[in-house]
Amino acid sequence: MSAHALYVTAAYAATAVILTGLIGWVLFDLRARRRELAELEAAGIRRRSDRAGKP
Repeated sequence: MSAHALYVTAAYAATAVILTGLIGWVLFDLRARRRELAELEAAGIRRRSDRAGKP
């Protein structure tokens, strides 16, 4: 294995780890926001967009 192949492999591995981390972070945050929204709606707090079509 040449020095260039080792560098390229390390670069791809680092990219895969970083992308996996970012995707995990986004999914974790998505679940947290959905949970937070459900708690607010259960408490009777509604979104402004729900009132937009109602007089």
